Amino acid sequence: MKLSILSRFNASILFEYEAEENSLKITLQVAVKTGANLYGADLYGANLYGANLDGADLRGADLRGANLRGADLDGADLRGADLRGANLYGADLYGANLRGADLDGADLRGANLRGADLDGEKLTKTPLQLNNLKWFVLISDKYLRIGCQRFTIEEWKNFDDETIVKMDFAALKFWRKWKASIIALCDAHTTAESSTEEGDEA
Repeated sequence: MKLSILSRFNASILFEYEAEENSLKITLQVAVKTGANLYGADLYGANLYGANLDGADLRGADLRGANLRGADLDGADLRGADLRGANLYGADLYGANLRGADLDGADLRGANLRGADLDGEKLTKTPLQLNNLKWFVLISDKYLRIGCQRFTIEEWKNFDDETIVKMDFAALKFWRKWKASIIALCDAHTTAESSTEEGDEA
């Protein structure tokens, strides 16, 4: 059975593989292993549970709603990838490049994001993610990302209502409701990480 991975942009064939079973996961793993160009791959809703995608080039890929639970994405290039609603529970994203990736609604619980590059900042601490709010919230090192907006925690603390409204008109109600809780989590998270690092050094 011949399986194809198509481009999300023009439906052209990026990679073909003669597989014994109908498995996009196996086809993708072979594509990655052979160094295929998977820029803009259409992997919408794909079941890639536990897939070995170490070092994969998935720039601009459509991975919306994909099941990447427990997947090995160590060092993967996911710049500009659409990962909205993707299941990345327990995935290994060590050293992955996630610049410009859309992670809104993605489940990153238990994921290894150490050394990952999120918009130019390489994470040295384990980030904290909140999934059950209106917008995706990620607390990492000294930065806080809400939806597609990423600023330092100190900047978020000092934003006035006008600045928040400019980000998104609906954001003001959200921010007024959740600001105190999110900032408290930021402070607790950074304090806990600092204490852990001091303990490791001792």
